[in-house]
Amino acid sequence: MTFPLVIIGGGRIGGAFVSGLVRAEHWTVKDLCVIEPSPERRVELETLFPGLKVEAALSLDHVGPTTGAILCVKPEQAEASAKTAGLCGVTRLLSVVAGLSTVRIEAAMPGEVAVVRAMPNTPVLIGQGASAMAGGSHVHTEDLEWAEKILGSLGVVVRLPERHLDAVTGLSGPMPAYLYLVVEALIEAGVHQGLTQEISRQLVIATFAGAGALLQASGESPEVLRAQVTSPGGTTAAGIRMLEGRAVRASFLEAVAAATERSRQLGR
Repeated sequence: MTFPLVIIGGGRIGGAFVSGLVRAEHWTVKDLCVIEPSPERRVELETLFPGLKVEAALSLDHVGPTTGAILCVKPEQAEASAKTAGLCGVTRLLSVVAGLSTVRIEAAMPGEVAVVRAMPNTPVLIGQGASAMAGGSHVHTEDLEWAEKILGSLGVVVRLPERHLDAVTGLSGPMPAYLYLVVEALIEAGVHQGLTQEISRQLVIATFAGAGALLQASGESPEVLRAQVTSPGGTTAAGIRMLEGRAVRASFLEAVAAATERSRQLGR
């Protein structure tokens, strides 16, 4: 039996694609086939999504003339998986493998395959992710529209030239981890000032979520919103002065630069 869309890799991101695509009503579970070698994970996916076809390996039987594929495996498995997909007849592929260029994926696949590379982040797991995408040398407008429709089911999508995707990998890819680190530190700071762990946790997480929602809903720049909270000579001003003195802003710049460079290294 052939499928319109094959998801190669049934981990957290692969499962998020199934959930997002079905939620957006672009595809049903009957349209999808997930390739996942782990027997335990196959059972999990079949339990989570009744009616979903989950197979241990991709075969010619799964691929028809218009079958597309999403590649979401580990980087060390990606080129072999892409080659298998090409040999089975896949001619359109969306890769969300960090750091792996379209050139390398195209080289692994027989024929002229339309390869779109994307970098999503983990909030795609709840349909609120941010993804950037770029097309390879054999991609046409309809291929980009196909990929954008898939990624759009999981959140915001932007199109960029591929040379910028390493920067995206350094910024929005690990950005949830950067922000979680800030949340951890602020919870600890509240405890140091005498709050209980639970009270500090509730305050920090609610403020974190609310500030993000306000930033998105208001249309204001972060600079304007920060200024609105910062009264001259007040408590916020004192705290920000300390953060700036400890080079927190510069640390974030360096963190994104380091992650971007690591992405470039992985792609070589």
